[in-house]
Amino acid sequence: MKGNLRVIIAGGGTGGHIFPAVAVGHALQRLRPGTQLLFVGARGKMEMEKVPQEGFEIIGLDIVGFNRSSIWKNISLPIKLLRSRLQARGIITNFSPHAIVGVGGYASFPVLNAGQAMNIPTLIQEQNSYAGRSNKILGRRARAVCVAYKNMEQFFPKERIILTGNPVRKNISDMCGTSEESKDKFGLRPGVKTILVIGGSLGAKSINETIDARLDELMKEDVQLIWQTGKPYYEQARNRAMPYSDKVKVLDFISNMDVAYCAADVVISRAGALAIAELCIAAKPVIFVPYPFAAEDHQTSNAMALVSHDAALLVKDNDVKTDLIKKLKTLLSDNTMQEVMSTNLKAMAIRDADERIASKVIEISGVS
Repeated sequence: MKGNLRVIIAGGGTGGHIFPAVAVGHALQRLRPGTQLLFVGARGKMEMEKVPQEGFEIIGLDIVGFNRSSIWKNISLPIKLLRSRLQARGIITNFSPHAIVGVGGYASFPVLNAGQAMNIPTLIQEQNSYAGRSNKILGRRARAVCVAYKNMEQFFPKERIILTGNPVRKNISDMCGTSEESKDKFGLRPGVKTILVIGGSLGAKSINETIDARLDELMKEDVQLIWQTGKPYYEQARNRAMPYSDKVKVLDFISNMDVAYCAADVVISRAGALAIAELCIAAKPVIFVPYPFAAEDHQTSNAMALVSHDAALLVKDNDVKTDLIKKLKTLLSDNTMQEVMSTNLKAMAIRDADERIASKVIEISGVS
């Protein structure tokens, strides 16, 4: 008789951390029915809303990250780190997990750090091609490190690395439906080239401003646009797009990303690990605009892993205003380039990353 498995999944902050965490949680419950899951996030962050929507329990820590823009705002950081470490220890003691999974984000470090001190098996889900400092520290004592890119031995002990890919939401890995049906769901015309603009779950200022400034020019190309702005830019974009309301659909957040990918012919995106994993499965030609202030500039490293395989184009953030629309027009007019990108993206796709990671969690837990 198999015992009930108890697992803590820690992390969050953005959709790029939350959705893989949720995907692993669902995979654990599929592979081991009866698994008890507890998510740990940061109070006030997106995970406190999104995780319960998926039917999971979550506890929030009083934790914040290092503020790079204002050193003075970090005065209380050591106290908050200590408090979150104590909170994490209390949560672990009460829940008594067989294993702890860290997906990145503020809550990941204190929970895994406390768990390792208590000799509980830990697994790191490193999503990026360049590991951050926290994960490099945690990797020294982690039982397993699940990665999405090759050549990660520079960051983690070689014998603990497993190439699993990054988990995506089930509706994306099982994506179905036709382009025409998907365009219709957004109120767009079938047979018209459609551009999907996604700046991550919080939006991307440089991309939004460029689309805003060049929208009139773009609409002369006989294209349609699904424009995901994030909440801060939503009202500005909605007002800007009003003259083109039949051809430009503005949303602050897209929950049905599978439909958006199906509707798209070309994508403009940040280069977060989740976006890359999803785009490999969707296999839609893409122009990446990496967020330049990501830790260790990991988004550029992520994007270059695809660019080097002729699977994507790249525009640097500080070149967006001059180069993005130019490259977009080139891509839209070159069907051969689009076909090559789509083929190469498909070759890099991993659809069962969630179950690969869940299987490793079960293995290190020691629960038979």
